[in-house]
Amino acid sequence: MEEYFEINGGKKLSGNIDVRGSKNATTPVLAATLLTKEPCTISNIPLIEDVFRMIEIISGLGASVNWLAERTLRICAKDIDPARLDVSLVKQLRSSILLLGSLSARFDSFSFYHPGGCVIGKRPVGTHFDALEKMGINITNIDDKTYFIDSKKKKPAHVVLREFSVTATENAMMLAAALPGKTVIKIAAAEPHVEDLGRFLVSMGAEIKGLGTHTLEITGKKRLRGAKHEIIPDANEAATFLIMGVATKSQITVKNAREEHLDLVLEKLRQFGADFRIGKNSITVIPAKTLKALEKLDTRTYPGVPTDVQAPFGVLATQAKGDTMIFDTIFEGRFNYLSELEKMGAKTKMLNPHQAIISGPKQLRGSKIRSFDLRAGASLIIAALCAKGMTTIEEIYQVDRGYEKIEQRLVALGADIKRMKN
Repeated sequence: MEEYFEINGGKKLSGNIDVRGSKNATTPVLAATLLTKEPCTISNIPLIEDVFRMIEIISGLGASVNWLAERTLRICAKDIDPARLDVSLVKQLRSSILLLGSLSARFDSFSFYHPGGCVIGKRPVGTHFDALEKMGINITNIDDKTYFIDSKKKKPAHVVLREFSVTATENAMMLAAALPGKTVIKIAAAEPHVEDLGRFLVSMGAEIKGLGTHTLEITGKKRLRGAKHEIIPDANEAATFLIMGVATKSQITVKNAREEHLDLVLEKLRQFGADFRIGKNSITVIPAKTLKALEKLDTRTYPGVPTDVQAPFGVLATQAKGDTMIFDTIFEGRFNYLSELEKMGAKTKMLNPHQAIISGPKQLRGSKIRSFDLRAGASLIIAALCAKGMTTIEEIYQVDRGYEKIEQRLVALGADIKRMKN
């Protein structure tokens, strides 16, 4: 059955909402468990669809996967076979690309398939392939969707990435961790979830210098050991909830939010007129009486504003006085949600695939809309909470991919939201 949300907006929210484990940290850490034949225990795992799909892929390869507690997994990849890779699951999940590094480390050859995921623009795999090829991996394109990987000549190397790519950095890190000798990765992504993967690889026995910077020096080990690791809180989820509080002018407390992962997000929200009370392990929204537009908000690689929170900021801009120009420098399909906002009464103008102007403040009204991708779906929930009347959001599987039981957590804040089935 197809599920959808019904949201009766216009209500002030209050209370606490917890941030779950980071989706973007969990999927690479799960992929990295394939680097060792020894068991690994991973805790603070978010119970979301993308993670479930990655677990299914790993289990399908032959790994032993057991839940020790609600959010804790024990994975032992002692006997895995890349020939058992589930093509249909790989094609559903963009994060499946992260298996390239770990499988290249474990096996001399295997077939791989082009990953799926959100439709938010072109997401080429060339940077991944170039990085791995510099480390001795030979990748042959059999057809548009299938690749043959020959990793018999894998070796440590000096790798300059073609661009700041999070997942390409993570693939290179995983392969380097399993290669005796020193690999240097330059133009490396420095996001908190990349750093979290690095900490896991260190606990498995790799030596890594430069975590949190754009140059990584990795001394790998031929045999990595099993390890225990706790996933960091999800900074993108924390940002979504903070923006939700600001947009709905609600005093909510976001628990497990790390200020150091949200520096520029918080600064931009302050420019909109918001304020916050920062606790030891929480951030509380202090609502603003009036929100004012930003002249420009652009997304960048970390520590810039993440592209993953561009859409929530776009919804916030509909509630701010003046014109906000949003420049998404990373993906050209991130503005799909604007057509849905316009159905709700928002005033928007697309300048080109990377730039849009949003004018406010506008009283949004309930409408029938749909989610195009994960972050757009979360953003439309914020819009529905701001709107007057009933909003129906279709294709909410996209939201479930990254936000755990979102409707239950929002109901606890006082939101009128229901999950429905056709």
